[in-house]
Amino acid sequence: MADPLIKVTDLVRHFGAVKAVDSISFELQAGQSVGLIGANGAGKTTTMRLLTTLDLPDSGEIIINGLDATAWPEKVRARIGWMPDSFSPMDHTTVFDYIDFFARAYGLSGEKRVIEVERVIKFCGVSELRDRFIDKLSKGQSQRVSLARMLIGNPDFLVMDEPAAGLDPQARLEFKQLVRELQKQGKTLLISSHILTELAEMCDVMILMDRGKIIRRGTLAELTGENQQGTPYSIRPVGDANELLAWLAGSRDWMGATSQADGCVHATCLAADDKSIAAAIATLCEGNEVLEVARRTVNLEQTFVNILQENNHE
Repeated sequence: MADPLIKVTDLVRHFGAVKAVDSISFELQAGQSVGLIGANGAGKTTTMRLLTTLDLPDSGEIIINGLDATAWPEKVRARIGWMPDSFSPMDHTTVFDYIDFFARAYGLSGEKRVIEVERVIKFCGVSELRDRFIDKLSKGQSQRVSLARMLIGNPDFLVMDEPAAGLDPQARLEFKQLVRELQKQGKTLLISSHILTELAEMCDVMILMDRGKIIRRGTLAELTGENQQGTPYSIRPVGDANELLAWLAGSRDWMGATSQADGCVHATCLAADDKSIAAAIATLCEGNEVLEVARRTVNLEQTFVNILQENNHE
């Protein structure tokens, strides 16, 4: 495997007694789309600010394309695009002037600046807004302008904090389409969002954070267990779940039985085909008093809740 584009090692950032980022380590390969998941206060935004050199770590190392981001912030900034979770418009400034301002801030001049401004305006679909004042735009329009600003200079590594927050369904769809185009261009993306189903559509890998630590990472299939052997089921017993758990533990057709807070038992049926599954369920019902047996679909939201609960109980 090639060297990672981003390598984070033992990163720490504390604000007084608050451990915002508590000794985290991870790697991002070039071209990966990675979702950063966590509740409010989990450390997502602080992590992103550290990666984009907007804040300094207390300790640890961030290597971006072979460069130490703390030692060489000016050099790595040219490779990074940052889209914060809020858009702060300037009064009496048009969309074109706003994007042109940031192109000048990036040191672009002359024809090169003109070409770059037109490139991002066209890509983000804001050509018809170029003469509109940015403080008069809708939320969706503002997000597209913010995305255009991020893409100035054609950075390789794009960091987006809650980019779809507050968008209506049409604006979210349009934004996802732009993200897919960036993926096709081979950009490396780190996206934080509370809309977990959308992260599942856009990202290859998920990183789950809680109280400043990374508690789990992996593909959606790995996190939800969809690539495991067998088929997951939810079983609701009539009485005490312990009897059902003991029965499942002694069965060759079932594995991984666990008791849930709602009284159900989650277990995986190891039967290979529909006929065998039906037979396994029939045997289950013959040997136990069962109210319901339902095939279980695990989504990202429920997976995140389950992992948080497991982590808090450790």
